Amino acid sequence: MVREALARRRISRQTLAVQAQISLSTLEKALAGRRPFTLATTIRLEEALGQSLRRDPGRTAPAPEPPPHAPDELGSYSREGVAWIEGRYLTLRPSFGTAGAIFAYRTEIAWDAGLSRLVFREAERMDAPFAQSGSVAVPSQSGMIYLVTNWHGQHRLAVLCRPNIQGEMYGILTTLHAGRGTQLTPAATPLALIPERTADLAYGRIAPQEPGHARYRAYLDRVREDGYAVFFTDVS
Repeated sequence: MVREALARRRISRQTLAVQAQISLSTLEKALAGRRPFTLATTIRLEEALGQSLRRDPGRTAPAPEPPPHAPDELGSYSREGVAWIEGRYLTLRPSFGTAGAIFAYRTEIAWDAGLSRLVFREAERMDAPFAQSGSVAVPSQSGMIYLVTNWHGQHRLAVLCRPNIQGEMYGILTTLHAGRGTQLTPAATPLALIPERTADLAYGRIAPQEPGHARYRAYLDRVREDGYAVFFTDVS
């Protein structure tokens, strides 16, 4: 602010030092960052320049505006470009613990203005402590949608094709399966996200004999049958 005032008034540092009744050495050292401006020096400079050099303690600097786009690592998208993904989805995957059963819960996708990105969170999970949340990546190159969880370096990733005409998204979930004791095993499974349009939805572990299982199974079968994802079991 002092340098700007000198330039605006077209006066030298020597002239300012004389007008403020401080030594030129004191002014030079302060402007060079070798010593701080004391309160007495600041007051004299204010009187000489006729302007305040101190921030009003009652005012705070305005918060910086969040960037208009998501960060590059998420695809640099704008909210307008991804608004069609926002919403609540019935989320289906095979149960890891019960053969033939389907695990159903809710995934909510919404724009976070503070972070300038889409975020997701899971709800209606019978194993609530394991509910996930994270960021949504929408890169233009692959045409895929990624739900990314990064918790202290531990990653969980859902790779989904773009919504079809019904707004449904299909793909693969890669995660960790809790085995015996504390053992964790990498696991991949089909995944389906279906827009929640009705209230008669069942959540939790849906066994084969329960109502709604056939409908949920038909959604999951589309992952393979319609080519939304490919599972390779033979790598020889």
